[in-house]
Amino acid sequence: MNLLQDIITYVRRIVKSPSNAQITDNLIIDYINRFWLMDVDARVQLFDLKTKYQFQTTPGVDQYNMPLYNVQTEPGAQTIASFPVYQGFSQSCYVNGIQVPFYTQRDPFWNLWPNYLQFLNPTATGNGTSGPYTLNLPFFPALPGHVDITGIIATGSNVDPIYGTNLNLSVPSTSVYSAVYFTASDSNGKNIVVADSGQFLSGNTGGNLYGLLMQPGSAPLGNAALPNGGALPTPYSTTQNTINYTTGVATNVYFPSVIPTGNPIQAQCYFYQQGLPRAILFYNNCITLRPPPDIPYLVEMNAYLTPAAFLVSGSAIPFGYMAEYIARGAARKLLSDTGDIEQFQFYEPLFKEQETLVWKRSQRQFTATRTGTIFSDLQGQSNYNNIGQGST
Repeated sequence: MNLLQDIITYVRRIVKSPSNAQITDNLIIDYINRFWLMDVDARVQLFDLKTKYQFQTTPGVDQYNMPLYNVQTEPGAQTIASFPVYQGFSQSCYVNGIQVPFYTQRDPFWNLWPNYLQFLNPTATGNGTSGPYTLNLPFFPALPGHVDITGIIATGSNVDPIYGTNLNLSVPSTSVYSAVYFTASDSNGKNIVVADSGQFLSGNTGGNLYGLLMQPGSAPLGNAALPNGGALPTPYSTTQNTINYTTGVATNVYFPSVIPTGNPIQAQCYFYQQGLPRAILFYNNCITLRPPPDIPYLVEMNAYLTPAAFLVSGSAIPFGYMAEYIARGAARKLLSDTGDIEQFQFYEPLFKEQETLVWKRSQRQFTATRTGTIFSDLQGQSNYNNIGQGST
């Protein structure tokens, strides 16, 4: 049974275009994909699309973007750009099997787990040149900067986080959240700023985490690589315009302009004692852990899956009971685009009927779940911290 071919055939019956010369299969597949990807998960929250997302943390890294699908190609060489694998996350969440609180609002999360940013600390003085300077952070290991999901999509590659030996300048300035800053003043009193880019050095075998430093710039694409390392033909290296988050040392840093002799160079960074994460914030398609992990931990979260593209595979949708619903939804879009309002209005009640039938399966499962009370949890499982608690 080829579900895709069955759906194409059913769409043709609804729009009364039996011939491939009138409407090609490729065009129908495009409508199927548009309905399946953009409409289904927004119209009905299907129990069959509830799943689990899990990943291993990287030591010292506290922020993780929601994963993205790779760019896909439809028949006819039309591409489907990257889009999030999941619609969102929800409780319950676990770190190494231990349940932890889950937040979707920044205020309560940061009230409990505030970022500590120390006052400006002099780390060096200007010598009448733009560099090189060796600079030390006041606290380490330091939290690294971050590039959000929009910045990852802008690179045209589904690689997150971004690793390289040169700064990827296609990342918008608004998608970069720096966490390490070195500041000074030039001879006119103008502020000179060097910050980490949220991008990391590739090819490093030392076991430490190195961030690529940059000159912050205006939106949308104002960020720039630093002189003498950071742009072809002089790439970044472990000893050139990088910050070692583990040791807190930035070596051979070149500022964008000359720092007069005697002018102080200050350092700022976020610091948090690393350990077993005890809380999760999901905001701006990004998972933030507190405290930052000191070793790899397994994070597990309830998730709601975004359907993958249907493409040419009959197995792209595993649930045959949705076949007629998808066909009517795709035909509905096609009739709307061609302006066949009479046919659209005729078939609309039949489309709604199929949507109700598809939803009924999920509704049965959701209504079988007992509403939680203070008495409904098993003894010893409602407290986040009573691990290994014995009876008395």
